This record gives sequence, C-alpha cells and structure tokens, in this order.
Amino acid sequence: MTQEILDQRAAAVIEANKYMTLATVDADGRPWVTPVYFTPDGHADFYWVSSPDAEHSVNVARDPDVSIAIYDSSVAVGQASAVYLRARAELVPDDELERGAAFYSARLAGLRSFTADELRAPADLRLYRARATDHWLLIRGRDPEYGTGIDSRRRVWS
Repeated sequence: MTQEILDQRAAAVIEANKYMTLATVDADGRPWVTPVYFTPDGHADFYWVSSPDAEHSVNVARDPDVSIAIYDSSVAVGQASAVYLRARAELVPDDELERGAAFYSARLAGLRSFTADELRAPADLRLYRARATDHWLLIRGRDPEYGTGIDSRRRVWS
C-alpha cells in the first residue's frame, strides 16, 4: 500500500463522517471530550459551531492544543475506520467570519445556515476552527496489506 492510498483512505473517512470527537484539557489538567458536528476544509482545517460557554470552548480559549478522532461508530466491531488528529483550535477571527460561516453552512443541504453576525460576539454561538498539525489513519489488525493482527496507526499527509 502506498502513502497515496493511505492518504486517500484518510480523506474518505473525513468526508464520510459528520461528527468528530474533540478532546480538550481543563484548567486542572483533566481531559474533556465532546462530539461536534464539523465541516472539513480538506484535511487541514475543521470547523464547528459552539457556545463560547461550553466546556470545550472554555478549554480551547485557555489552551488551544486539541486532539480529534473522526470515525463511524455504527460499523460492526473490527470494521472501524478512523482518523486521529492533533490540532490547534481557535475562534475564527471576525475578518474571516463571512467566508467561514458560508463555508461551514454549505456542507449539508437543510442544515441551519449561519450568518457572520450570528457567530460574532455578543451572539450565543461562535465559529471555531481546528488546524491540524499531525494526522494518523487507523489500520485494522486484519488489513490485507498492513494488518498485524493488532490495530495500529499510520501517519498520513506527512
């Protein structure tokens, strides 16, 4: 299997899924995970909308280093595909909100669209972005080319 095939597999996982698990750390060093609906911009940027008062948003404001897992939890045991990310998260700056709001809202037909003003202080919601710094793909233990009998991960887009 080539690196290109691994990259394509990882891209397919990102495109096929609508929720990611966002992991942050609170002020006491305790982990906090939360599922968020996301819109990917390729494999570099991941956007979501949340309240700035949500636990994960407070954590991001204090410490922007996050981890992300994207996967389909509905598949049978042993059939999982997943992408793992390390990223730096932030509020999307006001000067990028017009484009960001339109981009975020365009992923699913019928999803509530947001305007930039609905995502700008003092509104109740904000647009966030995680910019990936590292990516890995889950390799199932039974993978015909890379399987070892034990699930592992391979770096993608390096």
